[in-house]
Formats: sequence, structure tokens, C-alpha cells
Amino acid sequence: MSAGAAKIPVIVTDIVDVNGLVKRFRFEHAEGALLPTFSGGAHTVVEMEDKDRRRLNPYSLMSSPLERSAYTISVRRDDEGRGGSLFMHTQVNVGLKMTISNPVNLFSLDLRAKKHLMVAGGIGITPFLAQIKQLAASNGNFELHYSVRNAALGSYVEELHDHFPSNTHFYFDDQQQAVDLENLLEGQPLGTHLYVCGPKGMINWVRQTAKEAGWPRESIHYEEFLAPESGNPFSAKLAVSNLLIEVGEQQSLLEAIEVAGVEAPYLCRGGACGQCETRVLEHEGNFLHKDHWLNEEERASGQKIMPCVSRFDGKTLVLDR
Repeated sequence: MSAGAAKIPVIVTDIVDVNGLVKRFRFEHAEGALLPTFSGGAHTVVEMEDKDRRRLNPYSLMSSPLERSAYTISVRRDDEGRGGSLFMHTQVNVGLKMTISNPVNLFSLDLRAKKHLMVAGGIGITPFLAQIKQLAASNGNFELHYSVRNAALGSYVEELHDHFPSNTHFYFDDQQQAVDLENLLEGQPLGTHLYVCGPKGMINWVRQTAKEAGWPRESIHYEEFLAPESGNPFSAKLAVSNLLIEVGEQQSLLEAIEVAGVEAPYLCRGGACGQCETRVLEHEGNFLHKDHWLNEEERASGQKIMPCVSRFDGKTLVLDR
């Protein structure tokens, strides 16, 4: 998979239709062993052998961190996506052997916080499910505000309401309900940390509103895995490996590097962790930066690219791989 991301052989032991768009999958170790420990907010990368293509998608772990006999994830079907969610929904059955990565946490709870304020949208609820179970086991102080399209697509709304009625608040778009974010942020006690996961627009809105309200940057946490966008095919030379690779329209640069047999490190494959940052030795053309790791100065330098989500449009691209 990559250096530092060990593989775990697993078997699918349960699949549940959560609603019309979401399925829940349960993985147990294929050899009967306990799975590695993790903390709330962690994700795993699931390998999918889809005919002649190997797909690798990150999914948040939603099971209790105290439970090592199995991991569970939820996958929202995206009919317009790159095919990973469709594979999980249509090709994965109970009994299938698969491979996942060791858990990695880029969205962990700050346990110094006096209170954990959580804002979720849609399938962005999944990392919070594990975090809430972790906090509930230690009597942690949390408050969840969860927005969904409608009640029928509100994944885990009933479960959360039943178990934590005084800690959870729900908003349904079809009923014109919305979080009163400004007042919510203003009314928090000192020492509260803010966490947000959901659509990009929601994440940007919450972060910007908190910033304008004077929240310290270190108290604002977010998770957003970007799916690689399609684009025009392009070529890249891997200088160390002395290879010329072709990146297809529906393929990421990272995937093309892997297909060529060159190991490239990663942790999230979604532009968030910085692990796959690659030095650019030479280029003639324009970078299409899509990550949220590199800062504006690094992007403008033309010396770095995040191959998991970013692309290139031009004549020459030479990478230090």
C-alpha cells in the first residue's frame, strides 16, 4: 500500500442498508485476530479490486474505538463519482475478502478541550459516531448539530437521538431548518473546541464564521477528503525511476505512479495529510492544485504537487520519484 500504512486482510461479515443512499459494512480480521486500536476520527483506506483497476478509497471508522473485534464504515453511493462507492454498493457481499489499511487519524479529538462542539452534514456524520462513543465511555462533554437533506436520508439520526437526546440536535433541509451558527458559537464556554465534517461548502462556512467570531485557529478542527477530479490526460516523467507515465482522464497522478510500480507514500488520498507531497524538478505548463495542504506560496513556487488530487496541464512535468 505504502510505507507506513500496513495492510490488514479482512472479511466482510455484515452489510446493512442504512437508507436509500448509504450502506454500512462490517469488517473482521480474516485470520481471526484483533484489529489495531484507533481513536475517534480515524479513517481506513479500503482496497477494491475492480476488474483491471485497483481502487483505494478512505472511509471514516464509525465503530467504537473500544471494540477491536471489528471495524464498521458507512459508504454513501455517488452515482456521479469515480466508481469506488458504486463498487462498494454493487460488488461487495458478505464473505468477500478485502484489504484495508491500518487506521490513521487526521481528525482526532483534542482531549484538553472542556467541551467538544460538533457540526456534521450528510455522510460527514461518520467520524463523529466513533468520537461520540469514545467520549461517552469517558463521560466527555459534547454537543452535536447534524444537518441532513430529509428525515429519510438522515443516517443514524434515530440512533443518536435515542442514545443521546440531550446532546444532539438535528436539522432537515426539506423543512427549511438550519443551524443558527453565529449564536451557537457565541454561547459556548471557554475551552470549547469546534469540529466540522460534511460538504465543502459547510466546512468553509463553519470555519470562516468561527474565525470571524474570534475562535482560535487551534480550536477549529475539520475533515474533508477530496475525491480526485477528472481532467485532460497528461504525461509526467519520474526522474528517480526513469519512467514516463501517462495519467488518464479518470485517473489521479498518484494512481498512475502506483500503476507504474513506483511506491508513493500516502495516508488519506484526499489532499489533507501531506504525506504524498512530491517535489517538482521541472515543469512547463500549469498546475491544477486541488489539495488543502499546500499554502499559496508553495503553490506559486511550482516546486510541489500533491499527486493524490492535483493535476497538470502542460508540456513538461518532471517529478522527484
